[in-house]
Amino acid sequence: MPKHADLKTGPGHVAIIMDGNGRWAQQRNRPRLFGHHAGARRVREIVAACPDLGVKYLTIFAFSTENWKRTQTEVAGLMSLFRKYIEREAKALLKNGVRVRFIGDRIRLDVKLVRLMDELELLTADNDLVHLTIAINYGGRDEVTRAAKRLAYEVEMGRLTHNDVDAETLSRFLDTRVLPDPDLVIRTSGEARISNFLLWQSAYSEYEFVDTLWPDFTAVEFARVLSSYGRRERRFGAVLA
Repeated sequence: MPKHADLKTGPGHVAIIMDGNGRWAQQRNRPRLFGHHAGARRVREIVAACPDLGVKYLTIFAFSTENWKRTQTEVAGLMSLFRKYIEREAKALLKNGVRVRFIGDRIRLDVKLVRLMDELELLTADNDLVHLTIAINYGGRDEVTRAAKRLAYEVEMGRLTHNDVDAETLSRFLDTRVLPDPDLVIRTSGEARISNFLLWQSAYSEYEFVDTLWPDFTAVEFARVLSSYGRRERRFGAVLA
């Protein structure tokens, strides 16, 4: 496994938009779900690579609030894949020191899937080597809307006043409130858009758009992207001397 050239300058939190599973399958004359299964196997490799590459937090975009627009067959297949992934990977994630969290609105998800998600979060709660966050039925606008509703309720109940409402306060109501903001956001497959992913949290993140389809995104390429990040100068709106 290649190691990051300089862990001190590498990103501690990487978020990935895992794009290209369907096209990868179509290139092989296979159904789209074949690509999603290949993509799930790639997740295992990237998670395993994180400790050697200095990545403490990894957040992956598994299913967006807009993905319900896909065919019923594909959506059902993805939900089944999520259940199987949790059942298959739970023991390995626990053993390898990975803490798992899920973000997104769970109301629309299957009851069995939600139960498995809850159980995996509880099972891995004491792990601290890698923090893996999986976004399912997640959308950045939806997250901020839900946070604003919870914040408005606190004001309505008198526990906060309108003068208490600022960016820091709103952040405490987001799904990611216990996580640091991502240092680097990667999107695979050559598409150069953020697709409603971590809109609030990525305000000052660096972005890397790579042409590789997600099932072909190896740990070697992951290490290369991280090395590229280490050569960037992050200013956060300031002018550095």
